[in-house]
Amino acid sequence: MRESPPSRRRPAARLSNAARFSAAPQIAGEAELWLRSLSGEKRASAHTIDGYARDVAGFLRFLTEHLGEKPDSAALTALQPADLRAYLAKRRNEGLESRSLLRALAAIRNFLRYLEKRGLAKTDFFGAVRPPKKPHSLPKALTVADARDLIDPEQRAGEAREPWALARDAAVLALLYGAGLRISEALSITHAQAPVGRVDRVTITGKGGKTRTLPVIEPVRQAIEAYLALCPYDLTSGPLFVGVRGGPLSPRIVQLAVQRLRGALDLPDSATPHALRHSFATHLLGRGGDLRTIQELLGHASLSTTQIYTAVDKKRLLDAYKSAHPRAG
Repeated sequence: MRESPPSRRRPAARLSNAARFSAAPQIAGEAELWLRSLSGEKRASAHTIDGYARDVAGFLRFLTEHLGEKPDSAALTALQPADLRAYLAKRRNEGLESRSLLRALAAIRNFLRYLEKRGLAKTDFFGAVRPPKKPHSLPKALTVADARDLIDPEQRAGEAREPWALARDAAVLALLYGAGLRISEALSITHAQAPVGRVDRVTITGKGGKTRTLPVIEPVRQAIEAYLALCPYDLTSGPLFVGVRGGPLSPRIVQLAVQRLRGALDLPDSATPHALRHSFATHLLGRGGDLRTIQELLGHASLSTTQIYTAVDKKRLLDAYKSAHPRAG
């Protein structure tokens, strides 16, 4: 089976200020400047900027309907808690979940604070509105055995695909589990950065443009070397991981590879490429790794983000206790 290259969609035409944001011309123009500041000064990712733009555009559309006219500076300065509650109620009725509502509120607050600094809005009404409860979903880590099976190239021996492509997938997944990388981080590695031979570390640029240098254990280096030995393309320049036509490898190809393995290994739907990163952190913690070190390895900006893995590990210990201890029942 040959890989299908990712479809190339023609980029959508950029909307004008008036079309993108339903607001008075001054506010619509400020919204565009705000987005540029997120990209420049704040170094937010394109994904974050797109999400924030959608959320703020939706809020301004709501205000246009709610107030009967496109909001201007006076309208935004006069907003009350009841207006924000009406927005949240509408989005809830549309089926938006708490996580998405929280993201939308963060985008709206960020935009209005930007306007507030320019004397065009106020944000004090946010304090009188109780935000949706944050869902406490724990990362679903794989067992050590399942994680090893997922990155084992021998598990792919029966697939009707080029041996070099199978070795490539195994190398990518080995980086996710062996170094705790996000899939985008693994695919951003260039051939010149490849951790092979005596090079036992790799430098990654993660979220927010922050760089971190990670140790790469020998089994991961061996997986990358096996891929390089089989790859039919000249990789002396450009990305380390390439698709069947020699271009940058699409994350979707890696996701499909794991999807095929889930069926072959009878793994749950939660077994995804990103689950390997969760497994990396959970297994390190279970073997005595400290949170601060794991935070640095994962590239988390805040230790509180990393602390969720303590709940994962405690849950696993409790499950093991309940299933094995004679007095647990």
